[in-house]
Amino acid sequence: MILRLFNSLTKTKEEFAPLDPNNVRMYVCGPTVYDFAHIGNARPVLVFDVLFRMLRHVYGDAHVSYVRNITDVDDKINARAAERGISIRELTEETARIYDEDVAALGNLPPSVTPRATEHVREMIAMIEELIAAGHAYAADGHVLFDVSSKSDYGKLARRSLDEMLAGARVEVAPYKRNAMDFVLWKPSEANLPGWDSPWGRGRPGWHIECSAMAGKYLGETFDIHGGGIDLVFPHHENEIAQSESAHHGHPLAKVWMHNGFLEVEGEKMAKSAGNFFTIRELLADWPGEVLRFNMLRTHYRQPIDFTFAGLKESWKTLERWYAVTEPLANPAPNAEFFEALCDDLNTPAAITSLHQADELALAGGLGFLGFSNVQLRITAKVAVDTVAIADAIAARNAARKARDFGESDRIRDELLAKGIVLKDGPAGTTWEVKR
Repeated sequence: MILRLFNSLTKTKEEFAPLDPNNVRMYVCGPTVYDFAHIGNARPVLVFDVLFRMLRHVYGDAHVSYVRNITDVDDKINARAAERGISIRELTEETARIYDEDVAALGNLPPSVTPRATEHVREMIAMIEELIAAGHAYAADGHVLFDVSSKSDYGKLARRSLDEMLAGARVEVAPYKRNAMDFVLWKPSEANLPGWDSPWGRGRPGWHIECSAMAGKYLGETFDIHGGGIDLVFPHHENEIAQSESAHHGHPLAKVWMHNGFLEVEGEKMAKSAGNFFTIRELLADWPGEVLRFNMLRTHYRQPIDFTFAGLKESWKTLERWYAVTEPLANPAPNAEFFEALCDDLNTPAAITSLHQADELALAGGLGFLGFSNVQLRITAKVAVDTVAIADAIAARNAARKARDFGESDRIRDELLAKGIVLKDGPAGTTWEVKR
């Protein structure tokens, strides 16, 4: 079985050959735990869960290590904790717990290791010291910055020159920087913020160094696959490459870089201001996790995905039809066409298409391999019609509001209210609950 993956670094589809078949290693950037994860955050989790399953199938469960970090020290976390009037620890613990519950409800396996940034500051400080000693970083005014000019191939992942990256980036202007593109490895912390003692004073790490240090600790200087959303290519992944290669004598950070495409909702960029922003938790209140999972996997991971309620309904109907004739197998036995599709750069749409023509055994095996169980769908099936109808009504009301047809918008709201469904409009969009 030959697995071929698209490498974002080379922009080509390559035959995957692990550095060590007995120790296949993958790192994926995880959440910054300051708020509930939105549906766009779910996509990389699902994509790399399928890859994790595929690697385990090819090389054996005991021979694959999957690391997905948790960023629990960040300026967004500090601001949100202050806004809510709770401790930073309370915020990060609560948010991390909810994240784990949400992604589990989508059918994902837990990673092999889930390191937290705050538990690896020692490794980050050691890496920064190596970068300074090698002439790739410098201390200034309590900060430590990476000297981008010291890395001649900086920009090789994004495939942009320094001038192009500078023009498209929101760069912090600071007098202690040698170059505008230099990025922070360490910064000072005030007494009321998280901080650790270091050779440069009390402070905290920058975002990019966190992933490099954690990946290095658990997977080594060079590992097989680094994954994440396409929005992370620059600056995060570009900066990871720069600092890791510079600290490790030019050794590459990862052989293969993989990035999933953007997610839109009903054809528009997801944004709270547009009223189409949905958290995983909000959607799980109305839709089974297996429907959300199936809806995502119907689009190839590198392509943009248009997340629609019509698509969710279609996904639900398909799963209901399949579950009526089969139960997913605990020990999957999909057909050859199914695996051929997944071996071709995780072509989940083609794999799903193969299941439409498969016999009952292959269908059960394919569903089991992709992470479906039908348990949650069975639990929620009794409310399927109501949920779909409500979702349609909310979509129609949103369309009426967008067209400024407020009479129609009010009519839909009142019609739902008469059926005992209360709509609630908020910054995250429209939600509903049963009137009690």
